[in-house]
Amino acid sequence: MTEALQELAATITLKQADLVLSSAIAFDELTLTTNAAHLAALVEYLRDDATCQFSTLIDITAVDYPERPARFEVVYHFLSMYRNQRIRLKLALREDEMVPSLVPLFPAANWFEREVFDMFGILFSNHPDLRRILTDYGFRGHPLRKDFPTTGYVELRYDEVQKRVVYEPVKLVQEYRQFDFMSPWEGAEYILPGDQKAEAK
Repeated sequence: MTEALQELAATITLKQADLVLSSAIAFDELTLTTNAAHLAALVEYLRDDATCQFSTLIDITAVDYPERPARFEVVYHFLSMYRNQRIRLKLALREDEMVPSLVPLFPAANWFEREVFDMFGILFSNHPDLRRILTDYGFRGHPLRKDFPTTGYVELRYDEVQKRVVYEPVKLVQEYRQFDFMSPWEGAEYILPGDQKAEAK
């Protein structure tokens, strides 16, 4: 499989040298890196070229790296059922940049792009209906960004008295737990709840 992927990587980088920034093979999968300006052209080539035939869009997701100048990494996964191969396509993106929508090439991209927009706040240009899909109406922020507060802002519930959905500030029902990740065989250096009873005997 690795030899076939190496051949595929060589073919793609030879034919589309201006679209591919880099290529790598890891875990029996080929990963190509591109940029937002060349995304649509490269995806169209991967779908239509006889040596590729990546006709199925499996997933679109993103990763947040707040310390990088190009904060987001948008990741696309494609499958070629004709060649029994998978390919991963990545591009780095600044917070103020937009990614061209792949809906004209892959209609399945519609919901994937809406999920990425909802969770990360990444905008897709020329998307037919870019609005939230997983969070509630009026939700503030994007939950999968690393700087999103761990407790959120508000929670909603159905109120039986008012007979409607109400928004309330988040109330934590228990304190945050502190995990020390010590081995149970070594024993803790502090008194565990309940140990004081054993010492009393």
